[in-house]
Amino acid sequence: VTTTLSFMDKSDASLITLFLNGLGFCLSVMLMSILMGSVFRKKAPVYNSARSSRTIVGVIIKLIVGNPIMPIVVIVGILAFVVATFMSYSKNNYGVNFFVDAEPDMIGINVLARGNLSLNEKDFLVTSVEEEIMDTEGIGSIFSFSGDAGLRDTDQDPVDSVGEIQIEFNPWEERQSMGESVQDSRLIIEKLEEIMLQIPGIRTNTNLVAQGPSQGKPLNLRIKSSSWEDLLEKTEIVKSKFEETQALIFVEDTRPLPGIDWQIDIDLDKAARFGADVASVGSMIRMATSGVVLDTIRMDNLNDEIDIRVRFPEEFRTLTTLETLRVRTVNGLIPVSNFLTFEPVQQLDQVQRHDGDRFITISAGLTPDLVNEFGEAITPTERVAYLDKWLEETFGSDPSFSWEWTGDQAEQDESQTFLLFAFIGALGLMFGVLLAQFNSFYNSILVLFAVVLSITGVLIGMQVMNQPFSIIMTGTGIVSLAGIVVNHNIVLIDTYNEYSSYMPRIEAIIRTVEARIRPVFLTTITTMAGLTPMMLGISFDFTNGGYLIDSPNSIWWKPLATAVVFGLGTSVLLTLAFTPAMLAIRIWLAKGAYASSNSLTALVLGPNSRISLDRKLRIAAGALPQINIDWDQFQQVLLPLPQDNKAIEPTPGEIIEGETGSVDEFDVEPEDTQPN
Repeated sequence: VTTTLSFMDKSDASLITLFLNGLGFCLSVMLMSILMGSVFRKKAPVYNSARSSRTIVGVIIKLIVGNPIMPIVVIVGILAFVVATFMSYSKNNYGVNFFVDAEPDMIGINVLARGNLSLNEKDFLVTSVEEEIMDTEGIGSIFSFSGDAGLRDTDQDPVDSVGEIQIEFNPWEERQSMGESVQDSRLIIEKLEEIMLQIPGIRTNTNLVAQGPSQGKPLNLRIKSSSWEDLLEKTEIVKSKFEETQALIFVEDTRPLPGIDWQIDIDLDKAARFGADVASVGSMIRMATSGVVLDTIRMDNLNDEIDIRVRFPEEFRTLTTLETLRVRTVNGLIPVSNFLTFEPVQQLDQVQRHDGDRFITISAGLTPDLVNEFGEAITPTERVAYLDKWLEETFGSDPSFSWEWTGDQAEQDESQTFLLFAFIGALGLMFGVLLAQFNSFYNSILVLFAVVLSITGVLIGMQVMNQPFSIIMTGTGIVSLAGIVVNHNIVLIDTYNEYSSYMPRIEAIIRTVEARIRPVFLTTITTMAGLTPMMLGISFDFTNGGYLIDSPNSIWWKPLATAVVFGLGTSVLLTLAFTPAMLAIRIWLAKGAYASSNSLTALVLGPNSRISLDRKLRIAAGALPQINIDWDQFQQVLLPLPQDNKAIEPTPGEIIEGETGSVDEFDVEPEDTQPN
């Protein structure tokens, strides 16, 4: 291996060496397993009577299903536990997140200013902020852009942004050895904000780079109105409410920046009295503004034509020049100011419409790890509900005003709807397969009830691990968990159907749990053990050695792993008690209905009827000592026939023992020996 790897790149050689070492380890484990299996051979099982061979699991299940009362107690207890868990989660949850709230590895800082600033002035403001934060500990690199150039996202940046500074932090692994103040990038962001607040005359806005499928800031509200003046007025009210709301930071809106445009109007009546040509007046105005197009030219290296414009030099392109210009008329040169009016109006850069109405967007960030006045965790979903209630109370009666939440909230609602339909679709497909396999609505619904039990475990895990419910990661964990937990019920019910074909059904339930508890627990424990490091945020570095705890990459997977571990563990424990109880309650109800029907029929037909006599015979037989059959030795009864085709009957001492058993063990009514 050394000779082969010497011709390879160092990183490739280390990966191949790691692969070969792992392959050798797996082969060694397999070989050792074969050798140990050949040395330590299992002894043949010793078959005893059914009563003496009952395991502790069998004793517990016998206690649950052996009488008509305990199945009801177990079912009611588990359902009460499920309801209590849902109620507890509704009061003690940590909110709902669209995606995982992991610390960012880079941020963007917008430098804000208003006014008609030149590029040099914008660059001076951006450079001033950059110099102040340059030496902050924990920063790996800084990129700055002034004006409209660079990697700016104009859809997300504030309208009054004159530049942006993008900061990349040092890798998370390096920051762990640099001190507690820089281990979490959110602490570095707080330090940067304190520094920028001390810079006089400069406003900044910090934007966290979204992790996952997030869209801009957590809260984005689009408000619409049929009247522009009314929209501006209500925007000011809503923005003030945003700024007063707890935990909301960096509130901004998309209202046009204040500015002045000069509106030039030509009085056509006056121009006609002076004999001025309106087209000539328009050309004179364009000479002092954008210029007059003389012709077009097509260059050899360009596909589009280029306009040839003529206009005054820059120092003459002013309102004063327009007032002094003269236009040639039939009466001679006349000042254009005789029939021109100059009026300052508010500058309007763009007009935004949605469904025919003009709109303005108000967005805000969120301070993490805060609680509201009721002690509940503050999340984007919680703040949206709070503000939505305020909007309904304040503007709900105005038919010309409307609002909707966009950005993360819209994506969250869409993802939540998709996952809900995916979950329902998965349950529907599983129900169809189970119904075709078991040919029983009761058994199919019983199998799917394990999904409800698993969701109970997921909610417990969210509370134990202090995690918010993530629409993406936790929701994906629940959908994947639904396909895992039903396997346990499928195994139990399928085994029960097989056993109940040749033994009493109550005994079949006990034997089913005894036979299948080991593989069920093995698959559950191995799955939980494999996901436990991920749930705890532990990641191993197999190449360089060592491990990391709560690294940014591992935090992404904690909600999914928590959902699977707690959901699977809780579902298995509850299923092993709930499923036998549900199977037993059906048997006891059938027996009760059968006994009640016979008693009623005997009462109607009289004491000398056949049904009455059979009933008396069963009561008398029940008072006799009961036999106990060891079903594990049932195959010994099926002895081969001799040459004379006469069956060999086993002696009573071989199979049947004269011990006293319970009534259900002796009960051999026809319905007890039929498959469910």
